[in-house]
Amino acid sequence: MSSESFQIISTLRYDPSLPDVVSQRGANAYPDPLVTPYYLLPYHQDRLRNAARYFNWDNASKFLEQDLAQFARYLDTFIPHKEKCWRVRLVLDKNGECKVEANPAARIELENFLVPFIISPASTPWRVFIDIAPTAPSGLTTHKTTARKDYAAARARVGIASPLDTAEVLLVNPNGEIMEGSITTPYFRRREDKGQDEPEWITPPLSSGGNAGTSRRYALVQGFCAEQIVTTRDLIDGEVCLLSNGVRGFFLGRIMLRATKA
Repeated sequence: MSSESFQIISTLRYDPSLPDVVSQRGANAYPDPLVTPYYLLPYHQDRLRNAARYFNWDNASKFLEQDLAQFARYLDTFIPHKEKCWRVRLVLDKNGECKVEANPAARIELENFLVPFIISPASTPWRVFIDIAPTAPSGLTTHKTTARKDYAAARARVGIASPLDTAEVLLVNPNGEIMEGSITTPYFRRREDKGQDEPEWITPPLSSGGNAGTSRRYALVQGFCAEQIVTTRDLIDGEVCLLSNGVRGFFLGRIMLRATKA
């Protein structure tokens, strides 16, 4: 484990349209019993709790003991305008101090957020590159923290210079297994013939070293995908994949094996 100081984090979308979209799709399609404007809020709280327990941060765990309604009310105090969309970043330290940052977010079609989701075929896929150096799995890759040096280095190696770039890089462990994206969870079409009840899409298992993401958990719970080891040898140049995270929902990617820079 790195000796550097770090905090545990989770980033999610606040969208005032979310409750209406959930009501239209039905509660069975979504895991938040309160149907708050915070996307997948129960999963984000669980993610922080699991990280606090893993790192033995007792004060942080105590802060996270509040129930979901209390947690939502706490976050509400940081939202400047309830009628707008926000990217909300929670940063929690070992002392239980929680910092919440809210930055404006563009409106996005929320049909892309709920499983089963609807993605327009006219959508322009993100370019998805493969890291050229391995990353060693650790608690800092399984749990989301501010210790992001490995992710920043992976993005720099393929030339992703800005968080606004519509490009992603997939981290690879020393065994050549895809771990995760630097800011997303990837999903690939199943490599072999699937059984009648098996989903068409797969995502790397946590044993490969990637992050226990919230949208990843949602996709698995809803039966959209299954876990399966994916190696760099399995990927095909130009193939379409899917990506997801807690701010953008689910969207298209395209594997770029022949291009070395974004």
